[in-house]
Amino acid sequence: MKKEVAYLLLAGSALIVIVLFGWNNLFSQKPATTSQTSQIPVKPTEEMSTDKNTKQPPMTIDINKTYTAILTTTEGDITISLDPKNTPITVNNFVYLAKKGFYADTIFHRVIKGFMIQGGDPSGDGTGGPGYTIPAEIGLKHVRGAIATARLGDETNPEKDSSGSQFFIAQEDTPSLDGEYTVFGHVQAGMDVVDKIASAPMQSGGEGSSPVNPVHIQSITVKEE
Repeated sequence: MKKEVAYLLLAGSALIVIVLFGWNNLFSQKPATTSQTSQIPVKPTEEMSTDKNTKQPPMTIDINKTYTAILTTTEGDITISLDPKNTPITVNNFVYLAKKGFYADTIFHRVIKGFMIQGGDPSGDGTGGPGYTIPAEIGLKHVRGAIATARLGDETNPEKDSSGSQFFIAQEDTPSLDGEYTVFGHVQAGMDVVDKIASAPMQSGGEGSSPVNPVHIQSITVKEE
């Protein structure tokens, strides 16, 4: 009888240890982490804003007028003809931010030679913006010199809403991007500056690096006629 009691006590103790050990592990495990990076291979980095269309500027442009944006950079000027008739919301937003001085002293934070140069992020790392997105106005082609908005990927942004401020300029024709991003203008003059920025020595970091010597957008001046 004593042996049986001893065995029962021993078995009970073991069971208690197992239960306690398992219970402790259950609550000590850390939740699985998920990457916050939403880069799409061979496409521009997108703004990481989760706000959707909450702070868009009021419509102030006249779609029947001609709007030209002059990007004054540390490598020279890039003159862009905007397209308010095909992309009125996007052009209105770009003009609004430019006139506010939002782009002053921002950098081209992501540059891929033979593809595009990307800027418009006040944080300088591809995660920033004005705190809102704007609806997509997709239709124009990604030809050499096209300026388009960056955006979050389809998995979190199936409507393809555009970044509130980030944009990229295509260095070459890129038909694979047609139907994916909002093109809202084209370079009129200064493609030599775009090519120069794209050919600058890059920091290590692979696809999507920025120039070793940062290229700044000193200002964006908008002319309307």
